[in-house]
Amino acid sequence: MAATIKDIAKKTGLGLATISKYLNGGNVLEENRLAIEEAIKELDFRVNEFARGLKTSKSKTIGVVIPELSNLFFTSIITIIEDILRQKGYGILVCDCRTDEKLEYEATEFLVNKMVDGIISMPVSKDGTHLKLPLSKGIPVVLIDRKVEGLNVDAVLVDNVSASEAAVEYLIDHGHREIGIICGPKDIFTSHQRQLGYTQAFVKKGMFPRQELIRYGEYTVESGYACFKELISQHKSLSALFVTNYELTLGAIIAINELGIKMPEQISVIGFDNMHLAKVVKPRLTIISQPIQEIAENVARIMLKRLLQERVDEAEIINLSTKLILGESVLEKSLE
Repeated sequence: MAATIKDIAKKTGLGLATISKYLNGGNVLEENRLAIEEAIKELDFRVNEFARGLKTSKSKTIGVVIPELSNLFFTSIITIIEDILRQKGYGILVCDCRTDEKLEYEATEFLVNKMVDGIISMPVSKDGTHLKLPLSKGIPVVLIDRKVEGLNVDAVLVDNVSASEAAVEYLIDHGHREIGIICGPKDIFTSHQRQLGYTQAFVKKGMFPRQELIRYGEYTVESGYACFKELISQHKSLSALFVTNYELTLGAIIAINELGIKMPEQISVIGFDNMHLAKVVKPRLTIISQPIQEIAENVARIMLKRLLQERVDEAEIINLSTKLILGESVLEKSLE
């Protein structure tokens, strides 16, 4: 028969209120904590989360809605968040919405019905329609990577404009003018920000960006492959390429290798997001590196803060910086 809280009380001689406080994350006297933990171990006590959820309206579960479970950036962040939340007694429930607004709404509705205590979202919809239900019920929401205008919601973002600007400026400073860019979906906040940085880099240098060298695709290897093939077939003079996502970068590199194009002799490349890929590709790839650990830690911190607050104050918006990690994939090009 499973041990109960009353068995712990009998074993330790402590009151039910003290034991309940400990089990719910409250602070108790050190001697009481040690006695409770020893009793839990001896009795093999397990908290009945379902019963506790019904009693407290808290499930100790955080819902996560992401666009693509296959996306390395998303899964890397979620893994770190899960580790942090687990230490605080929370589990996570992840839903992949396949970058589909309807599925995103359905996934969020599903999580609300599962009585999650909070929702972490990398939004697909521009207006955040899927977030209105949890927000109306007072469920805290934290956004990753993408901001929704008009919603007073916590968000942990990366300065994508500056990231792209730094990459493209580096290419311009190395003599490149025919610079292509492969972005994600045109209507995604992050994609738009990275394209904006590309444009601003040219403007800062007193030049005009060429719109025909901009390509939009899905965040997949296949899309990166197809976008590069189309770009190079239409613009033989292309001398440099900036790819704004890991999967897109991998696809473009596969296409470059397949076409027998030498990097950086025939085309210079700056990729995105993955140090392992940068080291595997020869010559070593120059990349924009995002602070994945810092993103995850801030998301978890804000969510835990909201879970302990009854009153929600002004949304906390964090903007983190990226780094340009130099490799050997950019050639100094003569302007003569």
